[in-house]
Amino acid sequence: MPRPKRAVRKHQLTEFYVKKVKPEKSRFLVWDTKQHGLALQVEPTGVRAWKCIYSFHGRPRWLHIGKASAIGLADARTLAAEVMLAVARGKDPAAEKKAERGAGTFAELAARYVEEHAQSNNKSWQQGDTLVRRYALPRWGKLQAATIARSDVKALMRQIAAPVLANQVLAAVSAIFTWALREEILPANPCKLVARNPVKSRERVLSQSELPPFWAAFGDSVQGRALKALLLLGQRPGEVAHMRREHIVDGWWELPGEPVPELGWPGTKNAGSHRVWLPKPVRDIIDSDETTGFVFGSRRPVHRLDAVMREICQKLGVEPVRPHDLRRTHGTTLTSLGFSRDIMNRIQNHKEGGIASVYDRHQYSDENKRVMEAVASNIMALVEGSPSTVVQMGTRR
Repeated sequence: MPRPKRAVRKHQLTEFYVKKVKPEKSRFLVWDTKQHGLALQVEPTGVRAWKCIYSFHGRPRWLHIGKASAIGLADARTLAAEVMLAVARGKDPAAEKKAERGAGTFAELAARYVEEHAQSNNKSWQQGDTLVRRYALPRWGKLQAATIARSDVKALMRQIAAPVLANQVLAAVSAIFTWALREEILPANPCKLVARNPVKSRERVLSQSELPPFWAAFGDSVQGRALKALLLLGQRPGEVAHMRREHIVDGWWELPGEPVPELGWPGTKNAGSHRVWLPKPVRDIIDSDETTGFVFGSRRPVHRLDAVMREICQKLGVEPVRPHDLRRTHGTTLTSLGFSRDIMNRIQNHKEGGIASVYDRHQYSDENKRVMEAVASNIMALVEGSPSTVVQMGTRR
């Protein structure tokens, strides 16, 4: 069956409506009934932008006017009216605007990608932007984006010694060119057909003997406390870094699946809401009279977790460990206590799919609480040098 068409939303826009209209899971348009062709585009993140949409030679054309936070409704209507007047005179303002700007330098293209697309559509855009700024801009920043060839991309890959990092840079750069291709800014993506470096899946976990020195090295800095919580909770590093006090209810950390822009919460990786019991050692780490703000960092989420882990590994003289390896260590500890892989997947929020996952959200609360306390007790016993006090509590099934 063909997918039903989404109903067209029309409204005589007001400044109040523009500010208060609520975002939804998917972006949507609200057409202004006062100015023909003007529409307000609302992203799931809450970002609002003005678009002027018209038909040219029978094909729809979209012209980005600007963000609603920067351009008021009255000015947006004036600009849209000018666009529609130009269309009536046989012009194609969207094509002319693209021709005027062109792709420009790679630095300009990368900045446009962030402003016009990444910030609104990619909740982890800052990670990619950091890689581009550090590795691509020094080599390509002043080059015309249209002149960058596949050989340039391969040369950039060869310059980066770490295979995984090189792959990440390739993905970040390719995202920019893919967007430019889709927006008809560039005719091709030079990253296409560039092979990624072969890498082995990481299996690094902290051994029992490594837990005490790592725990001591974490210390009491904000990054150290976040890494301790990550080890004891087994959740994703980015989610732990963005933990909010508003989401802690009666000892449970309740993670909204969707982003909450006003709180700086990015949403979970699989977009599924999740509940995590906070065992006593974690409650001791995050204990505070504060009821709002980020748990680690207060005004902004904690950062530099990867850098701190590298510094600790160098100090201890051990094989590299990343924040995600602490999550893997938690999962390995959980199964080593006899708990099943199904329980581990449920606690670590690996998406299982199916309608049952919706109805079972609270069904396993008692079991999840017992498992989280057992794993935390085991880790703390190892940290404190008394593993003999830990008893296997799970039942494999």
